[in-house]
Amino acid sequence: MPLKGVLSTVNAHPGFLRLLEGIGSKGPPPQITARQGATPVYIGAIWDRLRTPVLVITPRPEDARRLHDQLLTYLGDDEPVYLLPEPEVLPFERLAVDANTSNQRLEALAALALSRRPKEDSGCTPPLVVVSVNAALRPTLPSIVMSGGESNGANGNSWKTGERIRLNDLLVRWVELGYRSEPVVEVPGTFSHRGGIIDIFPSHSNLPFRIELWDDQIDTIRTFDPRTQRSLDAASSVSIIPAREQLPNTVDRNRVEGLIEQMDFTRCDQEIRERIEDELVTLFTAPNVETLSFYNGLLNQTNILEYLAADGLVVLERPGLIEGEAQELEERFIRMRSSREERGEMPRNFPAPSFTWTEFAEKLETRSRLHLHSWLSETEDTLFNPAFSYYGRLEQLANDAKRYATEGKAIVAVTQHGRRLAEILEQEGVTATITSSVDQQPQRRGIYLVQGALREGWTLDAHSGDNEADAAASLVLLTDAELFGSVKERRYRRRQTTDPGNQIAALSDLVAGSYVVHIDHGVARFSGTTRMGEGDEDKEYLVLEYAENDKLYVPTEHLDRVTSYVGAQDHPPNLTRLGSAEWARIKEKVKGATREMAQELLNLHASRQVAKGHEFSVDTVWQQELEDSFPFEETPDQATAINEVKADMEQIKPMDRLICGDVGYGKTEVALRAAFKTVNDGMQVGLLVPTTVLAQQHYATFSERLSPFPISVDVLSRFRTHKEQQEVLENLKSGALDIVIGTHRLLQQDVSFKNLGLAVVDEEQRFGVAHKERLKQLRKEVDVLTLSATPIPRTLNQALSGIRDLSTMDTPPEARLPVKTFVSEYSEDLIKEAILREMERGGQIFFLHNRVKTIEQVAADLRELVPQARIMIGHGQMPEMDLEDVMVAFSAGEADILVCTTIIESGLDLPNVNTLILDRADRFGLSQLYQLRGR
Repeated sequence: MPLKGVLSTVNAHPGFLRLLEGIGSKGPPPQITARQGATPVYIGAIWDRLRTPVLVITPRPEDARRLHDQLLTYLGDDEPVYLLPEPEVLPFERLAVDANTSNQRLEALAALALSRRPKEDSGCTPPLVVVSVNAALRPTLPSIVMSGGESNGANGNSWKTGERIRLNDLLVRWVELGYRSEPVVEVPGTFSHRGGIIDIFPSHSNLPFRIELWDDQIDTIRTFDPRTQRSLDAASSVSIIPAREQLPNTVDRNRVEGLIEQMDFTRCDQEIRERIEDELVTLFTAPNVETLSFYNGLLNQTNILEYLAADGLVVLERPGLIEGEAQELEERFIRMRSSREERGEMPRNFPAPSFTWTEFAEKLETRSRLHLHSWLSETEDTLFNPAFSYYGRLEQLANDAKRYATEGKAIVAVTQHGRRLAEILEQEGVTATITSSVDQQPQRRGIYLVQGALREGWTLDAHSGDNEADAAASLVLLTDAELFGSVKERRYRRRQTTDPGNQIAALSDLVAGSYVVHIDHGVARFSGTTRMGEGDEDKEYLVLEYAENDKLYVPTEHLDRVTSYVGAQDHPPNLTRLGSAEWARIKEKVKGATREMAQELLNLHASRQVAKGHEFSVDTVWQQELEDSFPFEETPDQATAINEVKADMEQIKPMDRLICGDVGYGKTEVALRAAFKTVNDGMQVGLLVPTTVLAQQHYATFSERLSPFPISVDVLSRFRTHKEQQEVLENLKSGALDIVIGTHRLLQQDVSFKNLGLAVVDEEQRFGVAHKERLKQLRKEVDVLTLSATPIPRTLNQALSGIRDLSTMDTPPEARLPVKTFVSEYSEDLIKEAILREMERGGQIFFLHNRVKTIEQVAADLRELVPQARIMIGHGQMPEMDLEDVMVAFSAGEADILVCTTIIESGLDLPNVNTLILDRADRFGLSQLYQLRGR
């Protein structure tokens, strides 16, 4: 939803043009004060007008992410706007950087490096890169390596059709740039070589490329689907960038060896010393890619400012805060270095992980700069004024729209409720245009409703009088923050390049020796691929081996007829004989069994259709207001699940749906909206959870979200006194209570509802069949919604066979990083290292010891191991009030470590806890381990 036309309006404003006069000149940097919502407008408009590389530095990582997302809203996804994130690993930490983070960094750095080339050579638009000061201070590769300028080839890291290559030199070059040779190319940073075919997945590309050679000449270049391995579109060339930021073979070896000689290992632990020395010995010959990030300061010495072209502009967003944040980071790194040196975990004189602010500021002085200050500073924003806040009083908006029209102003409303807003304005006699983008400068007196989200609106008044040209620069921009009082900020997501729902077998699954099934010929062994034919008839074929050494050659364009064999891995299948009726008999037998199952399912569905429940009404205005108050943007899967649940509830038959999604993927929000819909129809909701702690957390969530509405929520668990429990039971029976959240206590015989409409079972794998059936017996027509990340086989089988409806949530929330799991023997040194690592970055730790009898001793051992850590204990056998006090105190940050049992397994939301240490993992089941891993 680009708003380029809005930026065109700003660019036409006389006041904005005056602000541009000092940019690029020598001397002190120009100073601009910007309102919060106007910051991306200033930056986007400046870049759009200058069309020169711009590097924007923000104080904190979340500031950079938010600004990047808003710039994409104004400029559009097709413009070269990049976020340069900071690695999620701590300095001096021996962990690999997340692959997605690494690729995002490399893509932004490559865009800056290429912009240094003459425009006719680079052929690209100058980029706009947003970076936090933390990421900006991190040393990186030389820009010449990133752009391919040091390559011996004429075109650096680019290759075109018709070009002659030296194959071995090419493959060696890719290895030097950090690419890994794999049998099949599926992920960025990999390549493969099969005869005259070379596949490569550039780290900055959405799709991999397939290069076909004719002798030593590039014959064709095509993109292909990394999952199915099918070719997609022809391409004239392919360009790559480095696949890693640490490339030992591209650095000055003498400089690195000089830094190594300065390291002082005298106070190092012997084991640590031997490990580091071994890694340094193999650094240039066989480096361990998992630990290369640890040596980033040793290998890389390039400042990000060296990537910026001579005519580039550096924008410091709140320079005072940037300097303060940089100095705080520097002090923190010094503390971390000293702590590790004292513990013998690192040699003295080990290269720093970041430049100091003094070093960075010195280079900054030589660059063209712009200081963008917050409007809370001493000066005011001279260009933008605040927009009026309506907070739902849309009749007043209609009156103001008429007034703005008489003044010749245009209105652009960036909202997620365009249709609703258009209907209200239409009722007041105001016509608005619903559009997906504003590409041209808005017309005077025009009203545009654009689907999207921005943080804050503003007004731009040209004070033009009767001057028609100046009046075109008068504009009012409104967001949901002004219109309704809340806004869901846009989260940038990479475009999907393949259909994740497509289940055709992928060539990546067909490694040599694996078993496959051809739909027409049966079970075979895949032995590889080959090319046959001449000239235009030359094709790639799969080679399938059948019984009695028969072979079948299948063209890759018929890959959809081949699937991977699914069965017991310890008993290989019998190969089918080609030319016999064996496979036809097997298929006919399966068809008969399928028909029988289909008949059973048909009968089951027919009986479900006969059963009658409550047909809930369609969404109300209140329902919309509740959903608008959700502070995050729904993931695509979450939105689909919500719509499926609502559709079920609006049917006459009772709902029985399973929501299956990973821990933290937003299943609770689906349940909350279903509960609200139920109460809107005058019915009650029972939410069954496995633990008292989780019940309290859900109670807090539901109470907060539903507080603006006349809805009563209460909890029924052992955290409540007998008197309080009796009061809850009476309110349930009388209908005075709308939503009750409870543990197994909710299933006892003394619990009765006046008008139960929806039963929600959270973490259903923690309940037995009798428990869940008891909830249904409370009212046979009740709608049932089941939530689980790891459903039990019986429930999953019912869902997959169609007896129960199934919604899956596979999309992770924005900015969620994959969980790193390490399996090790018990080691006090490893436990101490993990705890200190988390404490150094200000986080908290769960130490799970699932034996109440010995938990006190374990806590005492930890106090002795890490005396500086604050430790609390929590388990299910503690008195209710004591456990509640511990959980509240821990969530408030009053302790660093919570030594606990599996009471933390179910659904707890403690975002500051980033490390879980699991004692005796061999005593847990797979489902438990998966649940705990998601904490």
